[in-house]
Amino acid sequence: MLASFDIRECLSFFCFISFSFIFCFFMLFASSFLGGKSTSRYKHTPFESGISPVGDTCLHFSVKFYLVAMFFVIFDVEALYLYVWSVSITETGWVGFFESFIFILFLLLSLFYLIRIKALNWAYK
Repeated sequence: MLASFDIRECLSFFCFISFSFIFCFFMLFASSFLGGKSTSRYKHTPFESGISPVGDTCLHFSVKFYLVAMFFVIFDVEALYLYVWSVSITETGWVGFFESFIFILFLLLSLFYLIRIKALNWAYK
């Protein structure tokens, strides 16, 4: 069945959204008018702990670093799913247990796959 359409709920939603946008724009423009202005000649020079910068600030990292970081994030997020499952173990019962077992099995298979294709090795080929 379709829920009844109430114009007052839509109106309150649009009022909330419009007030939020107006408030955000007001805060942005108020900070530009009320904020302090500095016109010194050292305003746009980088400053780190009282030491003037020397050399190039562009650092080159290996692609392996980003790859391992992405693998960590992926496996870390999957650990959050396991935490949610462990909190609700009494409600899920045996069905939830077998589903989590299959989930952990897929995690292990993907980890073994990453090891097999040597995606976690730092050594250059």
